Amino acid sequence: MERVGVFLCTGCDIGASLATDKLEQLAHTSGAVHVASNPCLCAPEGVASIRSAVDAGTVDGVVIAACSQRHKQQEFRLDPAAVQVERVALREQVAWTHPPGHEDTQALAEDLLRMGMVRAKKMVPAKRMAEAVEQAVLVVGGGLAGLQAAQAAAGLGHPVVLVEKSAELGGYLAGVREVVPDAPPYDRLQQSPLPDLLRAVRADPRIRVLTGTRLSRVGGQPGQFAVEVEGKAGREEFRVGAIVQATGARPYDASRLAHLGVGASPDVITSAQLEPMLASRTLARPSDGKPPRRIAFVQCAGSRDAAHLSYCSSECCATSLRQVMAIHQAWPEVECAVFYRDLRAPGQIEHFYRAVQEQSRVMLARGTVEGVAAAGGGLRVSVKDSLLGERVEIDADLVVLATGMVPNSADGELIRQLRDAKNRIERNESETQRKAAEELAASLAHHEGTEILNLAYRQGPDLPVLAYGFPDSHYICFPYETRRTGIYAAGAVRAPMDPAQAAEDGWGAAMKASQLISALGRGETVHPRSGDFAAADFFLQRCTQCKRCTEECPFGSLDEDAKGTPQYNASRCRRCGICLGACPERIVSFADYSVDAVASMIKSIEVPDEVDEKPRILALLCENDAYPALDDAAMKRATWNPWVRVVPVRCLGAVNVVWIADSLSRGIDGVILIGCKRGDDYQCHYIKGSELAHKRMENVQETLTRLSLEAERVRVVELARNEMARIPALFDEFAEKLVELGANPLKGF
Repeated sequence: MERVGVFLCTGCDIGASLATDKLEQLAHTSGAVHVASNPCLCAPEGVASIRSAVDAGTVDGVVIAACSQRHKQQEFRLDPAAVQVERVALREQVAWTHPPGHEDTQALAEDLLRMGMVRAKKMVPAKRMAEAVEQAVLVVGGGLAGLQAAQAAAGLGHPVVLVEKSAELGGYLAGVREVVPDAPPYDRLQQSPLPDLLRAVRADPRIRVLTGTRLSRVGGQPGQFAVEVEGKAGREEFRVGAIVQATGARPYDASRLAHLGVGASPDVITSAQLEPMLASRTLARPSDGKPPRRIAFVQCAGSRDAAHLSYCSSECCATSLRQVMAIHQAWPEVECAVFYRDLRAPGQIEHFYRAVQEQSRVMLARGTVEGVAAAGGGLRVSVKDSLLGERVEIDADLVVLATGMVPNSADGELIRQLRDAKNRIERNESETQRKAAEELAASLAHHEGTEILNLAYRQGPDLPVLAYGFPDSHYICFPYETRRTGIYAAGAVRAPMDPAQAAEDGWGAAMKASQLISALGRGETVHPRSGDFAAADFFLQRCTQCKRCTEECPFGSLDEDAKGTPQYNASRCRRCGICLGACPERIVSFADYSVDAVASMIKSIEVPDEVDEKPRILALLCENDAYPALDDAAMKRATWNPWVRVVPVRCLGAVNVVWIADSLSRGIDGVILIGCKRGDDYQCHYIKGSELAHKRMENVQETLTRLSLEAERVRVVELARNEMARIPALFDEFAEKLVELGANPLKGF
């Protein structure tokens, strides 16, 4: 922007802490065409002064030197198509956290103002996406979650296409007569909600149902997905704006549970195999058709077991309780013994658990089942660590194994093999290797259930899955979100859950789909940077086809042409900037976030001479967790080292290594990067940004060592949103380390 105006707030202790007249003078000498101060800039009069300057055409860029960018967003919201806004956090990063009137405090404020002005000048006008957006929602899977998602999306005004590969709708619940209660008094079985829901879906004119149909291809991008299906009526093509995948789950393969008697006796069955007996009211032993007198239920059959399913499927306990209650009501003379390690009945299900426990001929006992074996025409269940004793044996006529859930998602291992085979073909290796790869690719091309969505994406045909096979999503902050923008996972394919949760999940995913379509209609993106409409710009003339951006993008936003040149799909993009951080040629930029803009901010920092003994520290803070935590620390009036200069970044993965090089070559003594935690207990908002930052910084530190600079001058830290107290301590600790290391030897060059 050429005409940058600076609007300085002197309230909230800013005027009492700083020489604001010097800040005004600095703004003028730095090229501001308009400078104004206000004792309460966020008040109507202050906001009006900003809007007046914009409306008069005096400024096309605005620097608001006041509070953090996370505060007063509504008050300072201006039309980004007309003017770019940069926020300078004088309140949180200076006035509230450093001693008033001190020279270091003033120097910090002046640096932050210079940095803000430079960035504002580097911003360019953003263009809002103006492509047509389809209003229809595609729901894949006709189980409870899918049906609920279809009904919800239709209720929100969207045409819906519901695709189910089976001949009938209903999924797992179609074979269930009664369900765990989800309404008071919670002590008795409820009729399945499925029949009423099926009638409602079939009667809704906005919902088109396609049974016996599979997806053969999904191309395009959110708002413009091009869908091809193949079913009883042949092949058909249509367009949708968003997709909900609700393909459910299946029981774990019980044939792997030989130690529990599977295969040794037909009278060892699973919960799923018991369900048809309960629905038809024909309880009988498979071996001889006789009614059982005692049934043993074995919980966690293959679940919470590193050799089988490491996770808990959450609904197995409730399913067994439901089946026990159904047996008690229909066959009160049958004894039921339930053996569990931990019986999980969360929330109101606790009432149902107690109701089952109070029934006659029902025993619930804690213990681990070691084995099931044939004995005297029946079965013998061996239990250890039981409340009944260290080791006990119980005879039963029928054993029911509560097996866990396996999601009906794409087979990740087969897809990886297929992708590797295709990559080997593309690398044009020896004829023998190429032929072997082609044969492998052909053998993997059509696996039952391997491909579900059949996405025409460079990064694969389906949603990426977690270690357990569930489609990846940001499970902490954004449920239903997946790594493919505009495609939302719902129901048991997303996580193990019971029918009540699956129905709620369908609603949630439908809401997300509707929000996406609405946002795209305004030309905006969705979480985490909801409201952002500035798409990435690729200067492809300098592209070297290194494929870093296409490989590292967490959301599959980029495809490739035959030469390997990235092809950008703006509606898939979440604006994380990881492609910007990945590109060695620095050809990727956003209207308000570019390599040049941040590099210029770094170069605008005044670095004292070595003799001043005042190191300078650049802190690159992720705007999702670290920067909000810094604001929270400031709200509590925490203090930290005044040598730190903070630059918010979209993600640690959006940090280009050139910024580290620029910092150190400028004489800045150290660079600290703080971003989201990763791992099983937390997750980067952009999936793998923190992980990528660690890898890149390892390379940077190796380079520093070769240049005779200490690797400790660059540090990467992961931090959770609620760890606000850590940030001041991290800054102070890092500053002490830099003092110990001594001044950057490049200072002054």
